[in-house]
Amino acid sequence: MWLSDTSVKRPVFASVISMLLVGFGVLSYQSLQVREYPDIQSPTLSITATYPGASAAVVETQVTQILEDAISGIEGIESLRSTSSDGRSSINISFDLDRNIDEAANDVRDRVSRTERRLPEELDAVTIAKQDSDATPVVFLTVSSESLEPIELRDLVERFVVDQYSVLPGVSQVSVNGAGRPSVRIWLDRLEMAARELTVTDIESALRRENLELPAGRVDSVDREFPVRVSRGYSTPEDFQQLVIKQGDDGHLIRLSEVAQIELGPEDLRNAFLANGRTTVALGIVKQSTANTVDVLREINETTESLQGNLPGGMVITKTSDASVFINSAINSVYSTILITTLLVGLVIYLFLGSLRAMIIPMVTVPVCLIASFIALNALGYSINLITLLALVLSIGLVVDDSIVVLENVHRRIEKGEPPLLAAYKGTRQVGFAVIATTAVVVAVFTPIMFLTDNIGLIFSELAVAVCAAVIFSSVLALSLAPMLCSKLLKPAGHNETRLSRAMDRGFGWLADKYEGALTKVLNKSWLAAPIILFVFFMVYLLFVNLPAEYVPQEDQRIFIANVTSPEGTSYNRMVSRLPELEAPIQPYLESGDVQTYLQRVPSFFNRTSNGAAVVVSLA
Repeated sequence: MWLSDTSVKRPVFASVISMLLVGFGVLSYQSLQVREYPDIQSPTLSITATYPGASAAVVETQVTQILEDAISGIEGIESLRSTSSDGRSSINISFDLDRNIDEAANDVRDRVSRTERRLPEELDAVTIAKQDSDATPVVFLTVSSESLEPIELRDLVERFVVDQYSVLPGVSQVSVNGAGRPSVRIWLDRLEMAARELTVTDIESALRRENLELPAGRVDSVDREFPVRVSRGYSTPEDFQQLVIKQGDDGHLIRLSEVAQIELGPEDLRNAFLANGRTTVALGIVKQSTANTVDVLREINETTESLQGNLPGGMVITKTSDASVFINSAINSVYSTILITTLLVGLVIYLFLGSLRAMIIPMVTVPVCLIASFIALNALGYSINLITLLALVLSIGLVVDDSIVVLENVHRRIEKGEPPLLAAYKGTRQVGFAVIATTAVVVAVFTPIMFLTDNIGLIFSELAVAVCAAVIFSSVLALSLAPMLCSKLLKPAGHNETRLSRAMDRGFGWLADKYEGALTKVLNKSWLAAPIILFVFFMVYLLFVNLPAEYVPQEDQRIFIANVTSPEGTSYNRMVSRLPELEAPIQPYLESGDVQTYLQRVPSFFNRTSNGAAVVVSLA
């Protein structure tokens, strides 16, 4: 074998190969993304349209069906789900895994723009987002201030805070919950209107006609010019009170203050958000369907820290939930498992070989192979996740096999009297093709998984790549680094025995004798083998059939999300009045410290009608 021969003759050559693998592996590790599971979620777009005052049946026929017909022919659509509720239409579109989400979004926008003339004029703007319309925010941020009213706080949040998060990579939407933005509310008095022969249409027309700002040309002088504009925009309740609706028969100017009560209030009166029982303004940040949760949340946390010292009015941003905490904890636990597994493998090798020098040789290959496997993951655009880390845990038992084969053969030849250098040279040549064959078998087993195209294939293709890469690198190290270390670390015959090795030899001798006696008795009654094997297969089948099956295991992320739905037609005020009943069971746990925060929202995140509420509880 050229590789093993050169490594024994040129120890520096074998050392450089290992250092190169470690160096490129570390660089690849630093550029890999970190996520909980492989990126298997299909590109998803949502179309949301609001039709105020329309029933669910009208929304279905006038909005949802028209939009569905327009987008149904787009290339690469895997599934299309629509929901029509009172005043709201939601359509979720899932595309094939190989479909580019940006190109798909452009196609959807183009199709939707063609239907504008067919949609009702009263329909609010159609929103297209790279997410499910019912997607849950990955993080909630509550904004509080001791000196600002809720309306003022909402205004400052929308003007200074929302844009800071909206531009972050991977963020699809930043929803503001709680107090509505400041607006002028006009409450009409039907009796006063009837006395003056006015209708709602008359007042609406007057508002559209008078509340505007128009360019009025330019005034030129010898040296300067001045733009002229007609400024008739109303911004305060006092301005609206003086708005002229029409002129009476007697020449009296009927103003808006005569037929309406005008006040400054929130624009949306049907949006309540409470944090730990207190009304607050909260930001719900939804990530794009294909975005990396850990990366998005890291950007959000950095932005929050930079904003804390620059907020006006003594505002404070508090993070109430963070999905990245669980993901990082799960991944760190796998890293701990890798370390523990490596130490246990080293302990087993030491017990069987009885020599620290011999144990070092296969143990050195473990971290080198694991680190080098990141090169293949980075080259194929994969990520560090629970699946790839699981593959590395499984690979620990495989990557030491090739080095142990080389080590055992070299050790055997040294025991027969050969010098360590010659034993490493000849011993590695003797088992070189066996090492390559075992590696080829493992690669042949996992390679077909890489070509599966469904979600299961996408999940385990990363596992297959990680295992194959680690095993291939272990074969290279077994034929380069392992023989070089054998020639340098192993001692000549007679110097390798220790008390532990002699004790282990005696123990294995006793075990071999017992096994030989048991095997002799079993062979004398060979007819028992068939029924025993059939019984084992039958029990395995029963266990396989009765064990529960699920796509992914259940996980405890210390967050509870409850969606509460009351009977159809329940009013918004009725739902808000029932929130204390939802709060009562949680309050004792908040006081004891078991619950960190709990959020309440009306309407719910999942059901935007007035009869829905949501409760999000984060454990301490």
